[in-house]
Order: sequence, then C-alpha cells, then structure tokens
Amino acid sequence: MSRRFDRVLDFFGEAGFQKIRQARVLVAGLGGVGSHCASALCRTGIGEVLLCDFDPVTETGLNRSALFGPSDVGLGKAGAAAAILSGTCPDTLIDHRSVFIHEDTLPDLLPKGSGFFVADAIDSLNPKTALISWCLAGGIPVFSSMGASGRRDPSLVRVGNLWETRGCPLARQLRRYLRKRSVYGPVLCVYSIEMPVKPMPPDEIDISCSRGRVRNRLPSLMTMPGVFGYALAQMVLDGIVGNGGGNVWESNPPRMV
Repeated sequence: MSRRFDRVLDFFGEAGFQKIRQARVLVAGLGGVGSHCASALCRTGIGEVLLCDFDPVTETGLNRSALFGPSDVGLGKAGAAAAILSGTCPDTLIDHRSVFIHEDTLPDLLPKGSGFFVADAIDSLNPKTALISWCLAGGIPVFSSMGASGRRDPSLVRVGNLWETRGCPLARQLRRYLRKRSVYGPVLCVYSIEMPVKPMPPDEIDISCSRGRVRNRLPSLMTMPGVFGYALAQMVLDGIVGNGGGNVWESNPPRMV
C-alpha cells in the first residue's frame, strides 16, 4: 500500500482503516453531491465502490461536478466517473452501473446481505424513496443527502435524522412519500435549514433524456453540493468505522412529522 493513505491511517487508526479498506459502498447519483461524495470515498481508501447513475453528463451540470469536464458531455455519468476515479484512485476497486434505481432494479443492484453501505445522492423522489425503503427493509446502512441546490450558506447545513429535519422541502416531500409506503425507519442525512431559491423550467436535455418525472432546473453553484457531498462521505466513513450514524438511533428514536 502506498503512503497516500498515511493521514487516513493517522486519523482512524489501524483498526478503523482496515474497516475502510474492507468496506463496499454504493454511491447512488453522480451529480453535484454524488460526484464529490464518490471522490472523497475513493480518495480515503474505500475498498470497493459501485457507482450508479442512469443519466448522461450534461454541459449545464459541469459547474458543480467534482469529476467531469467538457470532453465528458454526452457520456454516461456512471461509466465516465468510474474511468476517472479508477485513474486517480487505483487502490479502490471501482465498478459502475448505468441503471435507473427503482423497485424493479434494486433486487439485482443491491441484494440483501451484499454488505454494501449506501450513499444516497439521488435528487428524484420516486427513486430516492425506493432506495431508502429497500435499504431499511433489508437492514442495509443508508446515508442520504437532501437538497443542496439553490442555497449558499454553509453555516446552515445540518446532519441529523431525516424525520426531524426542518426547512428542507425535499426532506418534507420524502417523508410524505415514505409514509405512504408505511416506512418510518431512521435515516441519517445532510440537509440545510436555508430556504432555497425558486426553481426554473426544466432543461431541454432533462426533457429528452431523463426517465421518470421531468425535474425543474434548480440554480446551483459548486460550493454547496461540495459541502453536502463531503458531509455525506463523512457520514458513510463514520458508519463504517463505527463512530455512530447509520440507521441506529437508540437514544433518539424518529419522531413522526
């Protein structure tokens, strides 16, 4: 092993670092938040990472990505990210799946008992709901990002139980979707209490290429998706090493809101 992980070893200790080296993480969604999260996990030395996204790289998404450049536009996000990270992080086994996450694809993508930790950076409600529901039902540790777009103040970013967030429209809608499925398990998430700016009409590329509901265009910089992505990666790392998090909230059970 090269010395590139010396500082990680210093931080987590030998036992913690070995857990990181043996861990498997699925990163769902490789946009602004997911690209930062995936980069951080690979650079920290995660043993195996599975990158999942159904969409192509778009020109309008380059301003907030940690990975992609102009030459990647039109390529599938999952394959392009895997190629980039395999070059920069050769000590991590990196695989990818260009797949739309939903009930029909999850059994093959994320079998129960597969040993994966899950970093959820999906920004569409139905796939996000399906993924979290599947993880909670199967006892799969899942960590989730709420909405980073349309915000600018990092001091208003919080980490907490999904069921106790405030000020995040995405989290509020996600709780409603989960309640419809009678899913109430606790999920550690990163969110912001800052009210986002108003959305704009969808991009043409989203209308022509996306599966599922067409999403409005959300004004966004690189800064806040980066903050969210790194917070998401840290939650996953702490869950792997055993420094709290995950779906265990023994002293703070979820409150239905």
